[in-house]
Amino acid sequence: MEKRVAAAGPLRGSLSLPGDKSISHRYALIASIAEGATRIRNYSTGADCHSTLNCVRALGVAVEGAGTEFVIHGRGLDGLRAPDAALDAGNSGSTMRMLSGILAAQPFTTRIFGDESLSRRPMQRIIQPLEQMGAHIRAREGRFPPLEIQGGPLHAIEYALPVASAQVKTCILLAGLYAEGETAVTGGGSSRDHTEVALREFGADVTNGTHRVAVSGRPKLTALELDVPSDLSSAAFFLAAALLVPGSRLAIRGVGMNPTRAALLDFLRGMGARLRIPDLESRHGELVGEIEVEYSELEGGTIEGPLTAALIDEIPVLAVLGAASARGLTVHGASELRIKETDRIRTVVDNLRRMGVTAEELPDGMAISGRQKFRGARLDSFGDHRIAMAFAVAALAAEGESVIEEAEAASVSFPEFWDTLERISEAR
Repeated sequence: MEKRVAAAGPLRGSLSLPGDKSISHRYALIASIAEGATRIRNYSTGADCHSTLNCVRALGVAVEGAGTEFVIHGRGLDGLRAPDAALDAGNSGSTMRMLSGILAAQPFTTRIFGDESLSRRPMQRIIQPLEQMGAHIRAREGRFPPLEIQGGPLHAIEYALPVASAQVKTCILLAGLYAEGETAVTGGGSSRDHTEVALREFGADVTNGTHRVAVSGRPKLTALELDVPSDLSSAAFFLAAALLVPGSRLAIRGVGMNPTRAALLDFLRGMGARLRIPDLESRHGELVGEIEVEYSELEGGTIEGPLTAALIDEIPVLAVLGAASARGLTVHGASELRIKETDRIRTVVDNLRRMGVTAEELPDGMAISGRQKFRGARLDSFGDHRIAMAFAVAALAAEGESVIEEAEAASVSFPEFWDTLERISEAR
């Protein structure tokens, strides 16, 4: 599907966005092994999160509901059953990596696969710790999906993450629920803590220290009533659009403000963005608030060190802002981007160049000059949802019309994206 995007006048309005993708995955997985019926409201509408629901259904978990509200009838730690066929994770690396921690402890063998894109994404970061815990895993060429996971009794480990990864940390902690004693993950810098927050809410014994998180095995997890905050990563595209298009002013309601995710807001403020958060409240251990944003002249900046891991999903749209800023944007330490749905370093630089922007591809990042104008162009999402949405934002500020190929990729995380973008573009 192609989408034509023309330059927009001021963007105005008040938005409520879909549920946070990261939190939705985790609530669904933990609810499946809790005892009782967990009701989840504002569940993500993205295809990835529905891959997680489909996988737990195949493992014998009853899931009722539709749209954004579901009831998951948990079967307890030991209640999952062997699926009748291989589990399909679709395009969702989150599903495959995190669910593998649970599958590693089951008294049966499971095969899990994904689409063409997911089949190219390496999985050795979860294979290594799970095998240390006692699982046996076979993978194509020793590292790529599909995975065949021969589960069984697990033992607790203390695992040092070589690279910060919330998904790998989650995989190990979920496996640790089945191990006697304490399973701990250390190192790797800061990463999202949605798993620790959710496990604690469900009743697990979780301890946090400086760069260390641990879970005690064999807890009793109890069903909950949960509301998923709106996704800050989805909000990032509309924050960027408002900052980029002169005269814009938007309010985005009910956004998750978890401190491990809020680095985005701090970075935008550091670039000179005019942002306000009128109020904050805590829901199920997660901070939630409204963001007010208006057009700003941005200075630019550098993303490196621990900040890179904190902003890894937002780098494509921050690259767009960087080109329009006074000093541009430089990114280092982002090699992880090369093994996402696409090589996001290459696809970002490629599309920027198509729009007449000077950008350099670095081995672990990119360097984008500032004070540049966007020119309408034929752009390619390469089947990557974040690339499709980032360059829709760029197209709003371009001279002339842009065409985005494979625009349907946005549905992986945000099926309503194009309708929402059209609505605020017309609300001037």
